[in-house]
Amino acid sequence: MNIEVKELPSYQVAFVRHVGSYLETYKAWGTLSKWVEKNSLPPTEYFIGISLDDPSVTDEYSCRYDACITIPKEFSIEGDSSIKFKTLPGGLYALYKFYDTIDKFAIAYQSVYGQWLPNSDYEPDDRHALEFCMNDPYTDPEGKVKVDLYIPIKSMVGH
Repeated sequence: MNIEVKELPSYQVAFVRHVGSYLETYKAWGTLSKWVEKNSLPPTEYFIGISLDDPSVTDEYSCRYDACITIPKEFSIEGDSSIKFKTLPGGLYALYKFYDTIDKFAIAYQSVYGQWLPNSDYEPDDRHALEFCMNDPYTDPEGKVKVDLYIPIKSMVGH
């Protein structure tokens, strides 16, 4: 399993929360995309998804997901009631680069948490995993998603 350990900065983000099946998060992305277009955000910003619940223990229709976009420091955070704002904490993360169909994405989580993490010098941290969306699956020639999955970790050294 090809994992890189990386330090991420904190990010200011605008986000739309989706509650329901993770297969329907495109609804939140649609709302966010309209807002991004209206506010002319630069193409250098990151699109980040955050799956807030584990679908193996939370009912599918109660799962929460935040569709986020990073915003420039000088950006004015006001206005639209469908958009909320927060800061994502920085820190140490295990990066797994995923490129496959979205139905296999849960396996990426299982692999990092179930295989890589127990055999590493790290343990999970209590921050949320970050799913950096690196492509638009609707324009991908094979219909695949490219996601840089960042799993929050902390060193076990000294424990």
